[in-house]
Order: sequence, then structure tokens, then C-alpha cells
Amino acid sequence: MTDSPLKRKLQSCENTPVSISGFSIGHRGGGTLQFPEETIRSEDAGARMGAGILECDVTFTSDRGLVCRHDLCDLHRTTDILLRPELAAKCTTPFTPANATSDANALCCTSDITIDEFSTLCSKQDGTNASATNVVDFQAGTPPWRTELYDTCGQVLTLDQYIDLVDSYPGYRNFTPELKTPPAAVPMPFQGNYTQQQYASDMISAFRNKGIDASRVWPQSFTYDDIVYWLQNDHDFGRQAAYLQEFDTPADLAAGMANLSIARAAGVNIIAPALPMLLSIGGADNKTIVESEYSKAIKANGMDIIAWTFERSGPLANVKKDEEYYYSTIADVITHDGQLYEVLDILVREVGIKGLFTDWAATVTYFANCFGLEGPVGGSYS
Repeated sequence: MTDSPLKRKLQSCENTPVSISGFSIGHRGGGTLQFPEETIRSEDAGARMGAGILECDVTFTSDRGLVCRHDLCDLHRTTDILLRPELAAKCTTPFTPANATSDANALCCTSDITIDEFSTLCSKQDGTNASATNVVDFQAGTPPWRTELYDTCGQVLTLDQYIDLVDSYPGYRNFTPELKTPPAAVPMPFQGNYTQQQYASDMISAFRNKGIDASRVWPQSFTYDDIVYWLQNDHDFGRQAAYLQEFDTPADLAAGMANLSIARAAGVNIIAPALPMLLSIGGADNKTIVESEYSKAIKANGMDIIAWTFERSGPLANVKKDEEYYYSTIADVITHDGQLYEVLDILVREVGIKGLFTDWAATVTYFANCFGLEGPVGGSYS
């Protein structure tokens, strides 16, 4: 970091005892920078680094069990399923090796296998090798700024196991399950009668069945109808639901802004946009990172903001060259890693976010402790 009041403030906290903060939200567990995502190891790492809220992205299996995976159809990227011939044979699209005209390809979904079969998988860092001519080589592809040091069979989690695990951690920890929208490869209703509404209901029922109070659960979805369903059918949970948003074009952003008042009227309390939707470049010199107009519109409509995802990018010196998504709206003024905390400071002071998803929870937990940030307050929404 360049010398600044922010840097000196952060340095002043280096010997301050660090406590759990709900502002620090463990993305896919919170240890995903080094540990395979959506695993016991990632959740353990996020918890040890002080994340007060820990995530499970929820998908379903062929027998309608609920499990933790970032995408319903990412098993070929995030697990060893292709190295298990008896399970690989069940994949939606079997492995096809690369050739002179086509990249290597496969598509394996949680809905291809049972919950018991899913539980036998080993998780690995997300990635594939497009030039692979065999399934072993296809397992490569981890970004170079992450590590495969801990790719030693990360234990996958069912939703029930995730709930028990997070509930077992010392201190006060909360849950943020994201209902993953099935891709085109898995049309709904699944198997003809498993509807999106039943899927949404089953996720909430998992917490009710475990006796978890709704004030400890922050459901998420990119699908607006899921949020409305929870508000209408499981209101104690729905009032804390985060409506995830990712708009990549000016037209989509304008439409999203126009729909904010509709969402608020329906009872939505929390909007969770991607980082680039909340930041832009402005100021007198037009070189200053500032709050976006979309952020201002969310707050003008009376809703809180949770943002995603910190540390998701590689080295910040490369974000403009690589056209990296998470800094796309401010890439012209991003040059070095020390600016991470400068961005976080703007997200807190100007945008006023209530929490931040993080791939390495210690980074955000340290900042939250230094500035006394506690995160969203369960049970405070109506």
C-alpha cells in the first residue's frame, strides 16, 4: 500500500486480538484461495480466519439430495469424477479429448449421480486443461496465483453436513446457502416433477429440520422468483434473503435499476451485486474510485448491500491487461495489490456494504476488526 491514513490505521491494528466478524463472509467456505471450494477444508479455513458467515452453494443430486457445489454442472472441473470410471460414465457429457480443431470437453452434474455417490468424490481446485488428451491431464488448469498444495482429496459436503459443521464451530457463526439456478443442461422441473419451488422449499426445510433459527440464515439466489417464494412461503427466512445480481451490459444494468423499486415493494431487503456494479471512476481528476450510481439507487430504495467477491482476481497489476471481471469498472486506476484495502475502504465508507464475500477470510476479517464492522444483524429485517 502507498502511505496513507488508511495504511497507518491498518498498521495500528496489527497487534489487536482478532475476533469473529459477520462482515467477513466465507465465499464457498472462505479458504478458497488455497483450499478446494465447498469442502470441509475451505469451511474450516474460513472459520479459523474469523468469517462469521459461511457459504454453501446448494445443488441437487439425481435422488434430490441437497449438496454443496458452486454450480450444478461443475463436477468435471472441481472434483475427481472423471477419474472414477463408474461415475464418469454417468456424466451428462462424457470426456472428449482435445484434437486439432476442438478443445477437450466434459460436463458432469450433481444431478447425474446420487447423494451417496457424490459423497465419495474428492474435491480439487476449480480448473480444467483445454488441451488435454486424457482425463488425468484434464484435471489441471488451476490459476497460477492459487495453489494445488492442498489438493489431497478435499472432502465434499452435503447441505446437512454443512449445517452441522458450521454449527459446531466455536463462537457465533451463521449460514448463507445459495440456491443455484440449474443450467440449461438440467431443465426444470427435474425428472418431470421436481419444481424450482420445491427445490427452494427443500433448502429452507434443511435448516428448519436441524432446528436452526431463521435469524442465523441468509439465503441467496440470482433468481428473483426464488426470493419472492421465500418471502411469501418462508417469510422468517425470506426477509433475510440476498438477491444476487450480475449485470454485464449497460442495458441490463439500466433494467436492473428500474426493477429495484419492484423488488423493494415485494419485500426484498438485501441486494447482493458483484463488485464492479458498485464502483466506478470519478472525482475532479476522473481518476478516483467512487461509489456507482447503481449503489446509490439500491440505497435510495431502502435496501442494504452485500458485495461479492474479494480476492477473486489474480494479481491486481494484471486486471486491465487480462480484462478481469471484478475490477472491470475501475481497471484504469488499478495497478497493485495494495489497492485491495483501498477498494474495501470505499466499499465500506461510501457504498456502505453490510458484508463482503471473501476467498481468503483473514483479509476481510482483519479490516472488519480494525474498523469495528459487525456485519448484517440477524432478525433485524421485517
